[in-house]
Amino acid sequence: MRRPIKRTTVFVLAIVVMLALFFASFMIGQYPMGPTEVVKAIGSKIFGWDFGLSEMAQTIVWKVRLPRILAALLVGATLSVAGAVYQGLFRNPMVSPDILGASSGAGFGAALAILLSFSYALIQVNAFVFGIMAVGIAYFLCQRVSQGKDALLMLVLTGTIVSTLFSSFITLTKFVADPDSKLPEITYWLMGSLATITLDDIAFLIPPLLIGFIPLFSLRWQINAMAFGDEEAQAMGLNVKRLRFLFIVTSTLLTSAAVAVSGIIGWVGLVVPHMVRFMVGPNYRDLLPMSFIVGGTFLLAVDDIARTLFTSEIPLGILTSIIGAPFFFYLLLKRKKASQ
Repeated sequence: MRRPIKRTTVFVLAIVVMLALFFASFMIGQYPMGPTEVVKAIGSKIFGWDFGLSEMAQTIVWKVRLPRILAALLVGATLSVAGAVYQGLFRNPMVSPDILGASSGAGFGAALAILLSFSYALIQVNAFVFGIMAVGIAYFLCQRVSQGKDALLMLVLTGTIVSTLFSSFITLTKFVADPDSKLPEITYWLMGSLATITLDDIAFLIPPLLIGFIPLFSLRWQINAMAFGDEEAQAMGLNVKRLRFLFIVTSTLLTSAAVAVSGIIGWVGLVVPHMVRFMVGPNYRDLLPMSFIVGGTFLLAVDDIARTLFTSEIPLGILTSIIGAPFFFYLLLKRKKASQ
């Protein structure tokens, strides 16, 4: 009876921390606000109460910080869930959501759209489409090469090939870009940021996230079976090939949608699932929901640091690497000690 109580306690604490950080994030920024101001701004918008707040305070809460906070929660949750699924699918703890080229494909799509002076909305759409296209190419090449044998190994290899190819395309795009205007914009986008997020971007995120999350959360026990290996999953009566395709498609949707909105933010999908395994164990029944909560909380905390540490905002991709790399090393050391 102890394990369910402990698991429930961990979930409750994680949710409490997420909600506390969600509220605190409204108060953080170049224009600091007190908790009373935040409550008044929210109450005046929802209930129509007049607290005499300035128009600037209302704008900051509802048009600047709310979209950014929601985007940080959703993008962090999305990358963490996708990373957890890929690690189980490939039975490799070093796997991240961009293993099949989704991030590099989305990066090239965005860089190409910026080079061609597309609108911001079209940049997101182009990044989303190219992210899915990159994984589609990797999967197609795997099917042609593997012929049903060593499918996971072939997926990793073809994903590496496609990722390298699209990374080269990104470099070529930067090479031909105008160094005074297009090149800085491309470079900044690739480093990842939520500075220009609006509620329209949140609306863009919701459909692919729902399409991706619903089947993954519904089939969590089957991810457990796949994590034990193809033979064990087949012995349980599962169609391994069909499930692998479904999990790759849904995880790719999640990754491409997140990258299209935020740019390339590394380490979240690699580090957070490891953190969560120490909290609730490897069972995907608990691992996926907790990855959703902790991933969103983690990226929201990083975004709060990014927009308050210095007067000029730090790209999220830089911060997640600075925080994620040593923390991941610490997790590896802890795992080694636990196994001894």
